[in-house]
Amino acid sequence: MTTLLSRAALLAAAAVLAAPAALAAQAATNAPRVGVVVVAHGGDSVWNAHVRQTAAAAKVGGPVEVSFLMGAGARTARFQDAVARVRAAGATEVVVVPMLVSSHSGHYDQIRWLAGDSVTLDEQMTHHLHMAGIERPAAGAPLRLTPAMDAAPEVARVLADRALAIAPQPRGRALLIVGHGPNSAEDYAAWMDNLRPIADSVKAIAGFRDVRVELVRDDAPAPVRAEAVRRVRELIELQHLATGQEVVVVPVLVSKGSVSRDKVPNDIRGTPSVYTGEPLAPHPAMARWVEARVRGALAR
Repeated sequence: MTTLLSRAALLAAAAVLAAPAALAAQAATNAPRVGVVVVAHGGDSVWNAHVRQTAAAAKVGGPVEVSFLMGAGARTARFQDAVARVRAAGATEVVVVPMLVSSHSGHYDQIRWLAGDSVTLDEQMTHHLHMAGIERPAAGAPLRLTPAMDAAPEVARVLADRALAIAPQPRGRALLIVGHGPNSAEDYAAWMDNLRPIADSVKAIAGFRDVRVELVRDDAPAPVRAEAVRRVRELIELQHLATGQEVVVVPVLVSKGSVSRDKVPNDIRGTPSVYTGEPLAPHPAMARWVEARVRGALAR
């Protein structure tokens, strides 16, 4: 009898000990599964591949898909299809991460609209979506939209690494960060409001004597773009005069395309500068940025 009672007591104790583990397993089973859709502007096959590589390296605990707004991949990687795929993979919540330099742009507004916001798109942004067959997804798991890169610390880390790859001994040298930029003056101010703190962080990380940022406003009317390029060139000349050395120029661009490969080199040709054109992606810090954006969305 004593033996039987002891066995019963042991079984009861084991059940009590196992209960928390069972509850935890049940909670994990019932917890929302997160799917992520990374949305980028889009470009040629190389441009798109860098974005896909970054998204694939992000560890978010669920499926990750990529969608492009324009370019060769827009029709084959439509937003609604990417959302449908993460839902089909079991996602009960979907986080939309815009892989854009700034939240102050027409392309960010496109993503807001696709995610269900009541924003009104202008004719050009609407036309881009229509031409690629991109539309809002069918009803299903809720969509959580994150900000774009803006002043994210991961951007500063990447830019510092790109600059140090060009100038491993930065003491006494100057660095100019060059971006695409928006058309309107209001959006330009918002971009610079985020990028100036990034420039300060890059200076602290890398140790350059002087770090500035400017935008070429690539899609703006010709006179506006010409004036922006003139400012870029003047900044390089001023930094060169102050340091007596070639100025390191690094692009704050998502991926490698015509702007980083062709336009910026042409814009700064003839200035005392050194430039390789390596963009933000791919870089391990950009995958960490995706993960941070997902955590922030879920926390909200």
